Amino acid sequence: MVAVDDKKVMKKVKKSYPSFIETIWREIRHDKTALVSLILLLIILFLAYLSPFFIDMVQLMRIDFFKMYQPPSAIHWLGTDDGGRDVFGQLLIGTRNSFTIGILVTLLSGCIGLAYGLIAGFYGGVVDSIMMRIVDFLMVLPSLMFIIVFVVVVPHYTVWSFILMMSAFSWYGKARLIRSKGLAEREMDYIHASKTFGTPSWKIMLFEMFPNLSSLVIVNMTLTLAGNIGLETGLTFLGFGLPAGTPSLGTLISYAKNPDIVQNKWWVWLPAALLILVMMLCINYVGQAVKRASDARQRLA
Repeated sequence: MVAVDDKKVMKKVKKSYPSFIETIWREIRHDKTALVSLILLLIILFLAYLSPFFIDMVQLMRIDFFKMYQPPSAIHWLGTDDGGRDVFGQLLIGTRNSFTIGILVTLLSGCIGLAYGLIAGFYGGVVDSIMMRIVDFLMVLPSLMFIIVFVVVVPHYTVWSFILMMSAFSWYGKARLIRSKGLAEREMDYIHASKTFGTPSWKIMLFEMFPNLSSLVIVNMTLTLAGNIGLETGLTFLGFGLPAGTPSLGTLISYAKNPDIVQNKWWVWLPAALLILVMMLCINYVGQAVKRASDARQRLA
């Protein structure tokens, strides 16, 4: 009877203990700004990723000089650009491309930085010193200039080449951040206990140390996502981003180089600039709510 009662008590405790998803939703629900930001971001991404189903890419990128710089109308909701192409369609496709690149770069650079930082923080000592000196040297290099040079010299340049180049120069800060927290975690009792029991180092790093760094990783990845979207947009604005003919938010903003377009043809560049601002604010607000949820989850644990 005692064993049965204990099982019932454990089941009740598990039911009363919220999952991580429930904790995140609770934090977002109680933060009106984060809730509105999440809904707005989902609407933007929903429209962007469904756009290929109702937008013909071939027709969208077809040049028609008789429709150059037409203002917004019932046919072209956001007018047309210098080639007579619909700005609204390019805005949707460009949002999908820019966000996808931002997500992929964030994930790739995050995985590299996380693995590098965990190894340096877990082992410490000479291993940490050597690994951090390498990072210090790489951080001194002008990453933006190296990306631009590689974009110019790499043969058969594609979107995937651009993603890999951005990822290769975006993991240094994450590695240092994870390493600094890992150095503190490696001195905790649970780490020493696992080492005493002979648990492999990779299991300790992956299943014991990493969960305690999750809130730090989530916040950093969220902020990095917004930054990577901005970086891709900036490089495309300068002409060193996506290959020619690939719609992007940076492509639309690049029209603002012309003073006449800035003053008299605002519909070409202003919607893309405002959309980038809204997306970055939404990502940051939602990320702060996720950080609070992760912190609350760790306190409950």
